[in-house]
Amino acid sequence: MTERPTHRVALAELLEAYYSCRRNKRRTMNALAFEVDYESALLALRDEINAGIYQPRRSIAFIVDQPVKREIFAADFRDRVVHHLLINKLNPAFERAFIYDSYACRVGKGTLFGVRRLERFIRQCSHNDTRDCYVLKLDIKGFFMHINARLLLQRLESFLDARYDGPDVELVRYLGRVVLLSRPSDHCIIRGRSSDWDGLPADKSLFHSPPECGLPIGNYSSQVFANFYLNGFDHFVKHDLGIRFYGRYVDDFVLVHESREHLASLVPVIRRYLADELGLQLHPRKVYLQHHGHGVPFLGAVVKPNRTYAGRRIKGSFARAITRHNAVVARGEPTRCEQEAFRASVNSYLGWLGQFDTRRLRRAMVRRGVCGWWRYAHTNGDVTKVVLRPPAR
Repeated sequence: MTERPTHRVALAELLEAYYSCRRNKRRTMNALAFEVDYESALLALRDEINAGIYQPRRSIAFIVDQPVKREIFAADFRDRVVHHLLINKLNPAFERAFIYDSYACRVGKGTLFGVRRLERFIRQCSHNDTRDCYVLKLDIKGFFMHINARLLLQRLESFLDARYDGPDVELVRYLGRVVLLSRPSDHCIIRGRSSDWDGLPADKSLFHSPPECGLPIGNYSSQVFANFYLNGFDHFVKHDLGIRFYGRYVDDFVLVHESREHLASLVPVIRRYLADELGLQLHPRKVYLQHHGHGVPFLGAVVKPNRTYAGRRIKGSFARAITRHNAVVARGEPTRCEQEAFRASVNSYLGWLGQFDTRRLRRAMVRRGVCGWWRYAHTNGDVTKVVLRPPAR
């Protein structure tokens, strides 16, 4: 049984975590049900934490097919509040420990930031494309499902002893143990059919992960703890291996160097470190080592000398979204809510594509692909956004 924390969590802290948690999730059924009487729910949650009896409730497990087939565990909303509470406390200390070039789940960073950093690495290493340089891109096989939760907890507790100076360290330690050692796959609710899991590799499912291994995809805490799990590896590559141009987004990482042979020699070294220190395995079919001029696919983009294009996956996702919205307008006049959904969906893709050399692509996909919507919307001149027309009176 987990010990009762000596430091008591304040209601104000839970309120802050609640407001952070519900941002962009307010319309979900789970969030709406919690919001009906959120003050009482937060008071009860506070009392459970302070009494040392807090336990996560059942998660909902389901499969998504896009952009790739993946198993998701959606935690109960009150548990998401706890995740935000815990990560809000840990993030300042984590930020001081992380290298600059880890990009996932960090304020001011993300996929676009990672792409821009890779562009800069290649420019610097190739001296503005006047010299050869090479890019090694690697991926970890079944990353989330093979994170050793017990090892992660040990490293977290050592980190708290060494780097966390808050008076609530015992509370953080307590919540970290509860969150990391819970196994949502043991008592989850399955949404959908069992056949939805057909074709999903075993190393991508929490139901088949090794004992005491696996973090559920879908939790905010899982993403941040995954970053922390690989933080030692980041420092190993940067400082022990001496790789100046290195960046990582979750389990996708790139190394840029002027010597192809040197990068090739690092693959077995990296493979051995991941296996020995973290119990992880490099994906054998995702070892990419090429001259920078061939183009580097990374985080939804393809980086080439002096230009960057959108990757095939984002183009395919955009095409499917257009097909879905075309089907809506083909059935009859769309409601204002459906029009807003069309605008938001298309603009999210245009916003991403607009960061790269994609003007022709945007024009082709929107002006030729979108059918029937131009009675209700129009694009601006450079096709970077869609604007809804005022409702007919």
